[in-house]
Amino acid sequence: MLRKTSSILLLVVLSLVVAVPALADAPNFSPAVYADGRAFGTKGTTSLPAPNAHNAQSYDALINEFDFHGEPVAGQLGVAEAAPGNPNYNGGRWIAYKAIWASDVTPTLLTSWAQVEMEVQNENLTLVLKNDYFQCPLLPVK
Repeated sequence: MLRKTSSILLLVVLSLVVAVPALADAPNFSPAVYADGRAFGTKGTTSLPAPNAHNAQSYDALINEFDFHGEPVAGQLGVAEAAPGNPNYNGGRWIAYKAIWASDVTPTLLTSWAQVEMEVQNENLTLVLKNDYFQCPLLPVK
C-alpha cells in the first residue's frame, strides 16, 4: 500500500513539474503591447543575444517600461515598432527600451511607433536602451 501511494504521489509531482512551466509560458491574448495603433497579446519565449552589425535589422524596438515622473497614463501598454502585417515586422525579436517622459510634459497615451518618434523629436520623450533582447511574438487580442 505504501509503495502504491508513493508511486501515485511521484506521478502527481512529475506531472506538475511538466505542467506548471507549460502554463507559465501560455499565450496571453489580452492586450499587452500597442503596435501600429492596435493592441496585441504576447507570448514570451526566450532571451536572445545582442544583435551584431549583420543582424541588427532583424530586431524591432519595443518600449516595455515607462517613467512618467508622476501618475502613469491610464491604459498605457508597451509600444512596439511594428506588428504582424507590417512589412517591417521581424516576427517578434525585440530590443527593449525604457521611455522617459520629460518632467515638464504631460504624458499622453502612445499606441504607435510614429507617435513615439514624434514625442522623441519634440524632446518630450527619451528612449534608453535596456540591453535586453528577446523573442516575443505579437498575438491577436481575443
